[in-house]
Amino acid sequence: QVQLVESGGGLVQAGGSLRLSCAASGTIFSINAMGWYRQAPGKQRELVATVTSGDRTNYADSVKGRFTISRDNAKNTMYLQMNSLKPEDTAVYYCNAEGVTYSSYGRTLPFNSWGQGTQVTVSS
Repeated sequence: QVQLVESGGGLVQAGGSLRLSCAASGTIFSINAMGWYRQAPGKQRELVATVTSGDRTNYADSVKGRFTISRDNAKNTMYLQMNSLKPEDTAVYYCNAEGVTYSSYGRTLPFNSWGQGTQVTVSS
């Protein structure tokens, strides 16, 4: 199994910055795409940004120019640098990873894992 652990959330004033981290651990053969999603109270979970193993990135229009996604493949870790934060960025942020893991029989299997979420609160 593959586990994801997020860190770096917190309370910040509007205009401030935060950096989220997501560390993957477990029986990992390879990680293909990784991404950040967020869910605000009363709203559906939405995509924030994704990054492929080849560092191709994709961003939601609402965060373009303010957020930067990156990953360290050697450490199986992904980051989200969030600048110029706005109150509407307040949400629980989740990381997601998909790739290939090993079964107990040593065969490779696809996986799609989620972290437990980290709260980001931006005050006005």
